[in-house]
Amino acid sequence: MIIVKGGCAVTPEGTIQADVAVEGARICRIAPDIEPGAGDEVLDAHGCWVFPGFIDAHTHLQCWTGIDWTADSFETGTRAAACGGTTTVVDYATADRGVTLPDALAEWHRRADGTCTANYGFHMAISEWNERNAHDLDVMVEAGVCSFKTYLAYDHLRLDDAETLEVLEAMAPHASVLCVHCENGTLVNALQRRMLERGITGPEGHALSRPADVEAEAIGRVLHLAHLAGDAPVNIVHLSTELGLEEIRAARGRGQRNIYVETCPQYLLLDESRYREASDDGLAGAKYVMSPPLRTPRDAAALRAALLTGEIDTIATDHCSFNLHGQKDRGRDDFTRIPNGGAGIEHRPALIATALGDELGPECLARLMSENPARVFGMWPRKGALAEGADADICVWDPSVSWTISAATQHQAVDHTPYEGFACRGRARFTLVNGVVAARDGEPTGEMPGTYVPRSR
Repeated sequence: MIIVKGGCAVTPEGTIQADVAVEGARICRIAPDIEPGAGDEVLDAHGCWVFPGFIDAHTHLQCWTGIDWTADSFETGTRAAACGGTTTVVDYATADRGVTLPDALAEWHRRADGTCTANYGFHMAISEWNERNAHDLDVMVEAGVCSFKTYLAYDHLRLDDAETLEVLEAMAPHASVLCVHCENGTLVNALQRRMLERGITGPEGHALSRPADVEAEAIGRVLHLAHLAGDAPVNIVHLSTELGLEEIRAARGRGQRNIYVETCPQYLLLDESRYREASDDGLAGAKYVMSPPLRTPRDAAALRAALLTGEIDTIATDHCSFNLHGQKDRGRDDFTRIPNGGAGIEHRPALIATALGDELGPECLARLMSENPARVFGMWPRKGALAEGADADICVWDPSVSWTISAATQHQAVDHTPYEGFACRGRARFTLVNGVVAARDGEPTGEMPGTYVPRSR
């Protein structure tokens, strides 16, 4: 048995001073004082918050994006996640056009099974809508996939509005949630051409070709489609703008209840000035080419305020890592050729705890990064809760540690980080995955206890 001793436990009922006992892969007891027996391992949690393991419900690991493979495999990505305190990821498996949903799921299992330090589940991204895929929704649900994704941008992935409506309607019998990438792809394509015609070829063109209105229009459109589908459950992924937030407020104001909202650390902590960042090789701005792009300080402030009022449900990363040299640098003279994505799977808990921890407090941190992802995506209360009988996924968080994020010391398999030099306060002292210590003091132990997480809503 493992006893996490002396910490402040963040439970669904509140924060209490308590020890947490783990037997096998489950939490077996939470009590003010648990006396260790012969052979028990004691983990010192004095001065620490004991959180349910953090859940990152938006990652792209070992994924072909149409331009290149992401830098992080499931092995490296989940190891980095565990070092930062994240014990479960939900990755986006993608059925490309011509590929069936079961075949796509089988391929993602081949990539992940037996390689993971943290647990993993899969959303299923649908890039075409036909009778076969409609039928295979049942197969996906039986296989533990209860959330899906569609795109309103990217020509090789996006569905039209009528198809999106049919997907929403087809998911109703399963209470599945549809995650939607909300950008108006037609406008993005046109605005990209305009930027290049004007001679704007650098990373700043990426942001200029994807203005806030492009996101807000798509959010409003998909929420109207969800309304037509009988208030179908929708998860707005990576919200980045105040305009988009206003569309969500309008939909909630007209009575839509099944709207979930995700944002990411980059939209809370960084802004569009990064695209003009200088470096000797001229590539600094390419680090921040991700979609949606970084926004204005006003947008970041609006999202931070929305976290405090409970209007945003989850914080994920959209971790989609590409190396600066050998991948992102291929777009040196054309921003549309820069592989689109950023790294963050390792650093999310530290970033949010440092920047917003004092305002949010430990219970809100647990809710945004553990409880709510588990509830929205069909893992509650097995995961997302520090409770007797729950899975022994635990993050023992030491708020006293000061350290600085650096690509030189990170475990993400990528040659840079968007948060280089960010001074952090707090770090995972221990990360337990299924009752196994997977990381200590931000370093991996070499254990690989991650298993597949079948989910159901």
